[in-house]
Amino acid sequence: MSFVTQARVIQPGGASLSEGVFQQLRTYIYERTGIFFADNKKYLLESRVSRRLLSLGVPSFESYYRMLTNGQGSSELVHLINTVTINETFFFRNDFQFAALQDTILPELIKKRRGEKIDRIRIWSAACSTGEEPYTIAMVLKDKIIPRFPSLKLEIVASDINSHVLDVARKGTYKEYAIRAVSEDYLRRYFVQDGDKFHLHDQIKKMVDFRQVNLFDRNTMRSMRRFDIIFAANVLIYFDFNSKQAVISSVYNSLNKGGYLLVGNSETLYGVSQAFKPIHFEKAIAYRKE
Repeated sequence: MSFVTQARVIQPGGASLSEGVFQQLRTYIYERTGIFFADNKKYLLESRVSRRLLSLGVPSFESYYRMLTNGQGSSELVHLINTVTINETFFFRNDFQFAALQDTILPELIKKRRGEKIDRIRIWSAACSTGEEPYTIAMVLKDKIIPRFPSLKLEIVASDINSHVLDVARKGTYKEYAIRAVSEDYLRRYFVQDGDKFHLHDQIKKMVDFRQVNLFDRNTMRSMRRFDIIFAANVLIYFDFNSKQAVISSVYNSLNKGGYLLVGNSETLYGVSQAFKPIHFEKAIAYRKE
């Protein structure tokens, strides 16, 4: 997922974010995205939004908030979300999850789905940022699953709330930081190097369907249904407790019975939801919908 991170404060024209406007802005963002800026993260919101003020030529945070709430909010919200969320990810970031995916989870689900006379598996990377996670999934499927099950229909959907990172993802061009954990074999087979850039092959790019999705929007989430596996890594740590419960409830409804949810290595559903059964793999945990 795109997420909020630390950055140096750049104040537009010497303006600063007052406590009152901070409360208003964070409430505005929270009510629409579920992303919560705690009191000690005021500097983060100030830093991020100040860049948008500079871009628009808006003189103060107060003026910007008035612009958001006077009828222009619907169009500006997209830019605001892109401003306060960024990404930091790379291919094969959670390698033990991908090992569990190819060795255990997918073979189990394929056997079950075939027993139900359904020859299709749907996977959703629910906070895909610039695309490294869903493209990693695509490479794993291409290399480890499709040769074993050539008639199987596979669908990979990837989403993020940030429209800018989705544009980057669709292009499929990365630099060395993003591909540092990719094996030499995969680099040779699935990438073309051009100077300091690495272009992903079309055969992998075509396997992923990118969509803009706000996980906190219940109406949008109702259209995201019947998935067998959902990756939602590094999402929950940016929500407060109530938002976590709302998002996980929607994700639960998006899964087929017996489907799996995988979250980030530093995240847990403990205390958030009892609707899933934790399943332990070697150095990885997944949550199964019973």
